[in-house]
Order: sequence, then structure tokens, then C-alpha cells
Amino acid sequence: MNPPFINPRWRIRPLLACHIVALLLLASWLWTPSRALWDQLDLQLFALLNEPVHSAGLWAQTWAIGSMRPVDMSVGLLMLAVMLKADFVFSGPQVRKALFAFLAALIVMLLFRVGFAELVKLMGWQRPSASLVVEGAARLTELFPDWEERWDMKDSATRSFPGDHASVLLIWAMFMSFFARTWRLLLVWIMAVIFMLPRLVAGAHWGSDALVGGVFLSLLGLAWACFTPFAYKASEWLEKITLPLTRQLAKLPLLGHLSVISGR
Repeated sequence: MNPPFINPRWRIRPLLACHIVALLLLASWLWTPSRALWDQLDLQLFALLNEPVHSAGLWAQTWAIGSMRPVDMSVGLLMLAVMLKADFVFSGPQVRKALFAFLAALIVMLLFRVGFAELVKLMGWQRPSASLVVEGAARLTELFPDWEERWDMKDSATRSFPGDHASVLLIWAMFMSFFARTWRLLLVWIMAVIFMLPRLVAGAHWGSDALVGGVFLSLLGLAWACFTPFAYKASEWLEKITLPLTRQLAKLPLLGHLSVISGR
């Protein structure tokens, strides 16, 4: 059983709508008068989030932990857990289809990311992160050097636009929004926002890296995966080639009970 939006048809209106919104958003960041507003928002948001870090208290410690590379892996596992738990957002028979469709959308977005990165470089749109530009910015790696040495914290980038980390979180939240309702929908977006915050608090990215660059990429990835036949065909193909493996895994005592394996 396919989730209802994963189908072999082209859906031109939402496909065009995603492109229009994405292009208008990018244009607002490039057009000088509205760019001034984005720059002001960037500075105000960074000041709001980063200034409390100077105290090196609980606020700083929380986001320092959130900026560690291993935590990124834990976040990814938590996102998958929300997606794969049967009858939480997707029914048991939909879980595997939804996972494959999401992977298709993610791959499409990553392909756009490669091309967009070249365009950003060619047009001179790239910039360093907030922590490297704003005078007096609190650097988590300087406040917690032992943690940095052991866990590799992310608090700066010489090329911060677009926000890759944010784009993955946003396409996940947008994809899940097709199905999540009531408090589950709210939970999905709360998770996405919270997991984006470590990069913004630390100054590894500006707010517009996420709100412009991240949204731009996620909209294009979602559009070309879910409003074209691509997600449907990719899901069907992955279902077919993984069927022998899932049949074998379904015989195992613990794995066999997972909906992504059993299809129930």
C-alpha cells in the first residue's frame, strides 16, 4: 500500500508552487533592499542566541553538546525512529514505502545541493559563518576545548551558505507533514527547529542559511521527488530489490517484528 501522495502521476500545480516559493525566497535574499532585512534578522537572531553562550553555563553546555558530530548521528536515528514507528505517523504497511520515498527525496535534494553549490560559488554568494564575522562572538570550541578535541564540535564554517544541516531537517519535516496530524505534526516541527538550533547558537550558520538556503533546497528536493513519479518509482524499485533481504530478516526474533522489515 502506497502513501496517497506517492503515485506515478505528475502533479504540476504543487510542483510549480514549490519552485515559485523557493525562487521568491532566494530572490528576496539576493535583492539588495530585502537583503538588508535578511542581514538585520541574521544579526539579531545571532545576538539573541549567541550572547548567553559567553557565560559558559548550562545554555552553552547544552548547545555545545548539540554541536558535537556524534549527536548529529543520534538526531538522524531519532528522526528515523519517528518515521519508522508503526501507527505513529505511518501505518505498518506504509512504513517501508515511506522510508524509501523519503530516501528518494533526500537523494534528489543532495543532487540539487551539488549543482547549487557550484552556482553559489560562481555567483559569489558564499560567505563565512557568523562566528567568524561578528566581533566578540562566543566560540564553543574555545569555551570547551577539551570537548572539541574529543568530540569535534561544529561552530564555524568558511562557506556557510546554504545550510546543509538545516536542509536535511527541513525536507524531513516537510515530508512528514504529508501525514502527521495534530500534536504529531507539531512534534515533527518542534524537533526540526530544536535540531537546527545548535548550528545557529554556535554561529556555524546564519539564520538565513537555514531559512533561505535550507528551505530552497528542501522545497526543490521535495517537489521533484514527491510531485513527480520519481518517489513512486524509486520506492517500488527499492521494495523489489530489497524484498529477498527483508524476507530473510523477517525470520529473525527481534528484527522480524519491525514494521520496516515485516511490512505489517
